[in-house]
Amino acid sequence: MNADYVIVGAGSGGSAVAYRLAEAGQTVLVVEFGGTDAGPFIQMPGALSYPMNMKRYDWGMASEPEPHLGGRSLVTPRGKVIGGSSSINGMVYVRGHAKDYEHWEEQGAEGWSFADVQPYFKRMETWHGAEDAGEGEEWRGTDGPLHISRGKRENPLFDAFVEAGHQAGYPVTRDYNGQQQEGFGAMEATIFKGERWSAAKAYLKPAMKTGKVKIVKGLAAKVLIKEGRAKGVLMADGRKLTANREVVLAASSLNTPKLLMLSGIGPAEHLREHGIEVIADRPGVGSNLQDHLELYLQYATKDPISLFKYWNLWGKAFVGAQWMLGRKGPGASNQFESCGFIRSQAGVEYPDIQYHFLPIAVRYDGQAVAEGHGFQTHVGPMRSKSRGTVRLRSTDPADNPVIRFNYMSHPEDWEDFRACIRLTREIIAQPAMAQYVKHEIQPGAALQSDDELDSFIREHAESAFHPCGTARMGRRDDKMAVVDGQGKVIGVDGLRVADSSVFPRITNGNLNGPSIMTGEKMADHILGRTPLPRSNLEPWINPNWKTAQR
Repeated sequence: MNADYVIVGAGSGGSAVAYRLAEAGQTVLVVEFGGTDAGPFIQMPGALSYPMNMKRYDWGMASEPEPHLGGRSLVTPRGKVIGGSSSINGMVYVRGHAKDYEHWEEQGAEGWSFADVQPYFKRMETWHGAEDAGEGEEWRGTDGPLHISRGKRENPLFDAFVEAGHQAGYPVTRDYNGQQQEGFGAMEATIFKGERWSAAKAYLKPAMKTGKVKIVKGLAAKVLIKEGRAKGVLMADGRKLTANREVVLAASSLNTPKLLMLSGIGPAEHLREHGIEVIADRPGVGSNLQDHLELYLQYATKDPISLFKYWNLWGKAFVGAQWMLGRKGPGASNQFESCGFIRSQAGVEYPDIQYHFLPIAVRYDGQAVAEGHGFQTHVGPMRSKSRGTVRLRSTDPADNPVIRFNYMSHPEDWEDFRACIRLTREIIAQPAMAQYVKHEIQPGAALQSDDELDSFIREHAESAFHPCGTARMGRRDDKMAVVDGQGKVIGVDGLRVADSSVFPRITNGNLNGPSIMTGEKMADHILGRTPLPRSNLEPWINPNWKTAQR
């Protein structure tokens, strides 16, 4: 089989690239190991805890025992289905802060400053929050493939959380994806008309309807490289897919470096250990691994106002029936409908702590629920200095890689997490929230000292499932860079990367939005187009950030 382009991975970045290449009249083969996204477990937003725990949809990856988390191995779900992780994630939509992208460019990702990426965020969006936010179209897109909406915030706890943040002295932001990220406000999601709006729905399926894009079901084993140029992809079953122009890797920040290494691109010594011929010695492949960790701070409520009333067989049946019959009710929302972005201390220029608010006390994976009515805040630092690695387990492409995040290995991580807990307690103690609180479930009011909080963090910190950075962008003379600013793999022609692997540093918030934007922008580079005109918009930065925490 052959086409102009072969893309490995039908997830957020790969789907966006396929869509734009097809739009330009190019033929594309998209390699995807997973299957269909049909069915309520994926399509019903309220069922989000199910697909990421199903072998049918998830690669089943986990970290090696983490030495700074008491030897715990943390799961790291990645989508094994069309749409990739956008089909199994929590659907939260965050662009990241403008300053994130300024840092990218400072680190050598030329052409990826906020002024460069803002037009691509606009191009990809159809934003349904203008009426609620009262913001103009200057910052947001109105006719892109990706639908972005806000929940109805019918539960009083949603607005109470925002008001409590305001009472604690933080601003209220009308649109954290617009000019002002800092503050508390409504959270946005890739949900449209009560259904998950994944990259498969937004990009891949429309691209397939053009007849230019075909899915090749199976496992990619390696990139075929001849005389320094990528020629196609070898499948695990022996099939060869030929790319007349280029091969694009968008297999996730865990599988993309694995595939690069299997293809002879990576740290030379590590490749030789596995008997792999070194085609390009790129020590940065699989390095620079980053993620967001978070804690679930849980509170019991005095009154039965949470979603706990649905946490039984009959309640779930009722929610499912409502959604099946009319795409309405609690099942039509991911229930992350309010949020916050704050700074941990004076001297931090822009937010480095994120809140997701959920009107029930339950683990993200749905495996355990606190007894009775309650709520929780998911809270965690945004810019950890800890770095990890992805390495080959073997030369068998079916083996998951060896993942070491090295979580909490930097001393500042502990300071930041303690700040998260103490600042959250202060916010929940404000009148708007205090009126609902019966008691703190976890960590529990008895835990106050640094040592006590550190023990809780060590035992309870969980991944927010935002791995990235393992094939980072940089200047071509940077030995740790894997791709240049156009996504070209340094040392091999005709090969690019277009997923969250290329992030020099993790962005503020959830990564699905930036991953899709990466695919959008890389598509223009692949097509040799002049990038979209740069934006002249300026983000809001707290004028007192040097001297005040809020």
